[in-house]
Amino acid sequence: MTDAPRTVPGESLYPRLEPLLAQVQKPIQYVGGELNAQVKAWDDVAVHWALMYPDAYEVGLPNQGLMILYEVLNERPDALAERTYAVWPDLAALMREHGVGQFTVDSHRAVADFDLLGVSFATELGYTNLLEALDLAGVPLHAHHRDETHPVVVAGGHAAFNPEPIADFVDCAVLGDGEQVVGDITDVVAAWKEQGRPGGRVELLARLARVDGVYVPRFYAVSYGPDGAIAAVTRTREDVPARVGKRTVMDLDEWPYPKTPLVPLAESVHERMSVEIFRGCTRGCRFCQAGMITRPVRERTITGIGSMVDQGLRATGYEEVGLLSLSSADHSEIGQIAKQLADRYEGTNTGLSLPSTRVDAFNVTLANELSRNGRRSGLTFAPEGGSERIRRVINKTVSKDDLVRTVTTAYANGWQQVKLYFMCGLPTETDEDVLEIAELAVEVIRAGREASGRKDVRCTVSIGGFVPKPHTPFQWAGQAGAETIDSRLRLLRQAINADRRVGRSIGLRYHDGKPGIVEGLLSRGDRRVGRVIERVWREGGRFDGWSEHFSFERWTAAAAAELAPLGVDLDWYTIRERGQDEVLPWDHLDSGLDKEWLWDDWQEALSEEEVADCRWTPCYDCGVCPTNGTEIQVGPTGRSLLPLTVVGR
Repeated sequence: MTDAPRTVPGESLYPRLEPLLAQVQKPIQYVGGELNAQVKAWDDVAVHWALMYPDAYEVGLPNQGLMILYEVLNERPDALAERTYAVWPDLAALMREHGVGQFTVDSHRAVADFDLLGVSFATELGYTNLLEALDLAGVPLHAHHRDETHPVVVAGGHAAFNPEPIADFVDCAVLGDGEQVVGDITDVVAAWKEQGRPGGRVELLARLARVDGVYVPRFYAVSYGPDGAIAAVTRTREDVPARVGKRTVMDLDEWPYPKTPLVPLAESVHERMSVEIFRGCTRGCRFCQAGMITRPVRERTITGIGSMVDQGLRATGYEEVGLLSLSSADHSEIGQIAKQLADRYEGTNTGLSLPSTRVDAFNVTLANELSRNGRRSGLTFAPEGGSERIRRVINKTVSKDDLVRTVTTAYANGWQQVKLYFMCGLPTETDEDVLEIAELAVEVIRAGREASGRKDVRCTVSIGGFVPKPHTPFQWAGQAGAETIDSRLRLLRQAINADRRVGRSIGLRYHDGKPGIVEGLLSRGDRRVGRVIERVWREGGRFDGWSEHFSFERWTAAAAAELAPLGVDLDWYTIRERGQDEVLPWDHLDSGLDKEWLWDDWQEALSEEEVADCRWTPCYDCGVCPTNGTEIQVGPTGRSLLPLTVVGR
């Protein structure tokens, strides 16, 4: 733990940090002062939040979730929020040597001085970076060692739907949308401080546990059976809920954030402004945790989107706008949105983009509108499964003919580069299912050359290993081992390269299966996995999402040492298939999905049966809307965007 000299609360560490920055790579990422960054006077507010994305600045700064909470909190007169990111090992070593604690980039205040440290986990591979930040901050790693002088550590993001592997390290976890719940948490902390901190930290946590959507692990005891599985999860206080439900923000037009997006000083992974055009997805892809846990679908209106685009461009100077969601082409008014935004910004340098597009939602008219202002980047489609059989298993209902026809149409209309995203290691998958990816890619190139009359069309096949996730129908599935994934990828590479006349036009990008096994351990783990995370961190594990820092051997050795005395092992958490009656580590955390419905959908997957989208078909009783008192919110609204009187500069 960094033995940082204590400063006046809220005092800047920059005078002691600045001399260290000349000795590290990319020092600009630690300087702060970005366009639209906010700094408020420490003593003017009652509650202080440090918000962390547990990865490098270049990955964390563009994160929409953190940016939204940063603005929402800073709009409150009684609160401030500042950002902190994972510190690279070169600076971390110097900080320990010179007694400089984990700091925020906005005003370089010590994280230890804040009332709350909110950490947004998009992936479980950020867990070791959380421990590194706590240690650098001088905050005890284990929640039960903290007192009222330490920040309350709050986990959020998709990974927080199973926070059990980090239950020892976080004080609470927030399930679901954060915009409203951070205000509720702020109110609780402000009242507790104003009253003189009655009952200390335990009383504060008890009050937080009574906030809808907030889970405090210390108030829930876990017991295990002789087979290693969980016997029961029981609350230790009667005044906390037996099951914790998620928060859902309805009417997104009332939450038009970020209004003034941050513009990074250093290069980042997304050099564009992003607008979330809807939240949630009911396509029912069985592998997709994001789609399952964010139900129901809630669309922004076309006028709400237009207003956010206009304000964001004026505030940032960006020249590209990403229209974000889990499946943006499914927005009920996507055609009008694309056309009317293209009309509005015609003659400017402002381009529009969508993330990956469903094959069955793509059309050339939409694509042409998106590229009308001169930006024609490659198109990305995500069939996910190589064969039609496996696509039925995962409920990604796209035929081979549809896929080839769609991509061929894109080539014929001037696109030269198409990217296809697949997964390997899906439940029931065989070598043949994966080899069909090669057949599909070859057919796409041949048809594309014929349709376009060109030889220079390209197709990039990108493959990720499948990791079963909580709150999905595949939460019971056994994960494919790293050797199985690697073997199938070798076969695929050989098949693509078999005919060099076509193979040279196909790029293949993939990761080996090992990081997926670690992600599988962390995503479906229970509290016993926490000791593995801690051991990996103590032995140097950091930035596990980066291949140059990831060590599979370090994780497997730590898992063997820590889990064997408990009668379980790495395979038990990953490649083992679960039974219907097993208590899963996250069963007391309610995403709204009925567990019986998830099990039935898992059985339908094994039978290769497909499920329709409840936006356009009758409800199939997944449980979300009645459990959470929510409803699907989709258009069309019949509204239109008016031309701007002054075109965005």
